[in-house]
Amino acid sequence: MAQRAAPQPAVAAFFAALAENETVALDRLAALTAACGLDESAIETYEPRAGCQAYPSYVARLALLAEPADTVIALAVNFAAWGGYCATVSRALRRHYGFDDRACGFFDLFAEPAPDARERTLAAVQAGLDAGRVTGAARRYGRLVQAYELMFWNTLAG
Repeated sequence: MAQRAAPQPAVAAFFAALAENETVALDRLAALTAACGLDESAIETYEPRAGCQAYPSYVARLALLAEPADTVIALAVNFAAWGGYCATVSRALRRHYGFDDRACGFFDLFAEPAPDARERTLAAVQAGLDAGRVTGAARRYGRLVQAYELMFWNTLAG
């Protein structure tokens, strides 16, 4: 998405920062899976639940096909909810399972917005508006991102 948004540097910067954050998150998963008692074999043989795959699949679809500025809006709307969920999970893992900071690092990363996230998001949205690239689809994308997020959590609970 950062490459597709290259003509709008502020929009591209938004997606580049997301990619960097995802790399950090991936690095933190090993401590979480270890704390959950999952070894390499369990991770390799795990069969994903379909309801948990709808959200990342939809975001991938947006990355391939949607107007980047619309996608910024859709994702930004969801970040507050996602951050709240991550904060709740992090607290629960510590309180109920005794997980340490390292084990909760994945959730802690998303529990609070990055220090410059608000400014970066506003700059990306403004750039999209200035370029006439924000469409009516942003609302639909945001609604669906929220619905797929809920499906993810409901699938985990089921």
